[in-house]
Amino acid sequence: MTDIHIDDFYKDVAKILLQLYIFFPKPATLYVEDISGPDQPDEFGLHSDRHQAAFSTIIWLGKTGFLHYEDTIRQEAVDQAVLTKTGFTLLSDRSRINPDEDDVVKNYPPSVVEEISTNINLIRKALKSKSSIEIRHCIQHIINQSRFH
Repeated sequence: MTDIHIDDFYKDVAKILLQLYIFFPKPATLYVEDISGPDQPDEFGLHSDRHQAAFSTIIWLGKTGFLHYEDTIRQEAVDQAVLTKTGFTLLSDRSRINPDEDDVVKNYPPSVVEEISTNINLIRKALKSKSSIEIRHCIQHIINQSRFH
């Protein structure tokens, strides 16, 4: 049995990286609710554990060098978020997974295979699958690959 908070972490990482890749190189405000879903603070103004975990994931990605941001907006968002050079090159880079093993890829021209083989497209495919296992493997692969950047 997997730890649900770790599955949520991997899914949050995938959504955050994809969102920043779409806006790159323009800095953007990254709202936590866009990652974790709607949240209503309690009577003391505290957010749910799920919301706080997504916010913490954004901060962690910043501290580990995947993204940069100017400031936090309470625990609602981070302002002027953008992928770092490491984050961008990692996502645009060809995945270390061998696409030639995929029979479907063999039917495309090399330029399309190159695009399909990028890490960002692995993320898109994993999120589209909605499989926690596929998302986990994808993000683990990308985090491990980041050691080479």
